[in-house]
Amino acid sequence: MNILIHPTYFPNIAHFVAIVKADKLTFEYDDNFVKQTYRNRTYIYAANGKLLLNIPVVHSQKDRKKYKDVKISQETSWQSHHWKSLLSAYSTSPFFEYYQDELIYLFKTKTKYLLDFNLNCFEAICDCLQFDSGYSKTDDYQKIVKDTTDFRYLVNAKIEDPQFEPYSQVFDDKHGFINNLSVLDLLFNEGPNALSYLESQSTSII
Repeated sequence: MNILIHPTYFPNIAHFVAIVKADKLTFEYDDNFVKQTYRNRTYIYAANGKLLLNIPVVHSQKDRKKYKDVKISQETSWQSHHWKSLLSAYSTSPFFEYYQDELIYLFKTKTKYLLDFNLNCFEAICDCLQFDSGYSKTDDYQKIVKDTTDFRYLVNAKIEDPQFEPYSQVFDDKHGFINNLSVLDLLFNEGPNALSYLESQSTSII
């Protein structure tokens, strides 16, 4: 299966289920940036339930701006905030300590462009999963693609989440299983079993 999908901020389970099952992965590079999407947000499981982590971006006066040209705003210490949120949420999870050294640099190094940062996050997760992360990039935007499964719609944070099989989560005794969170949630809770979990889920539901 050849797929076309957006690079997002620590992709959710739906994104990674599609990615690990792909024979060929192509990232959309030439579309317009749209607000309130997974391009600059992800959700984790915190003590009070589902928590949004949002990357601030530099807003343009132009009506439209290419995703690849969107800059990260450095006016706030968002990286420190996000890392502290991850520590609070997952420090007691089975595998957080195992992976934290492979991820912490993302929150200590400033990156100019959102797309570049998301690709760094993707590659870091692939290293943790021990998954071959080879991919290609689009050269121009095409509304309709041929011979490729178009998963670009998954970038929309407002679509209904597909339902995946439950796995153990840190606070599930308080709030139950929360579906389709960032792949970080799966990684910290399932560790080396995370890739097998992703491979076992069906792309038919997404």
